Amino acid sequence: MFIANIYSAWIGILLGCLIGAVEGLFFHKEDWLGGYISWQRRILRLGHISFFGLGLINLAFVFTARALEIEKEVYTPSILFIIGIFGMPILCYLSAIKSAFRHLFFIPTLSIIIGIADFLLKIITR
Repeated sequence: MFIANIYSAWIGILLGCLIGAVEGLFFHKEDWLGGYISWQRRILRLGHISFFGLGLINLAFVFTARALEIEKEVYTPSILFIIGIFGMPILCYLSAIKSAFRHLFFIPTLSIIIGIADFLLKIITR
């Protein structure tokens, strides 16, 4: 299962770079997407950076579980972290198009929170 987290992490980091490069072509325009503090522009920045942050969380998860030799015990956090790494940026970009999608942010957010809590519980109780 960990191979999926490793692939997810590196795919997420690559997407963060590619999307950041495309968005960077327009960031110099002060009025792009309604200006620097507009909803669309802020939520695109969140989507872009979430690829990196959640990619690093996936990598940290894999290496921590391997170092503690608990790979077989952490299937649920593995799945939840994969949901988070793709769910968060997808919802960010969908929210930039239609703000009603913001009501679904609890899905990737809870996925990451529950994944971390479950992972910590398994570490503490081993």
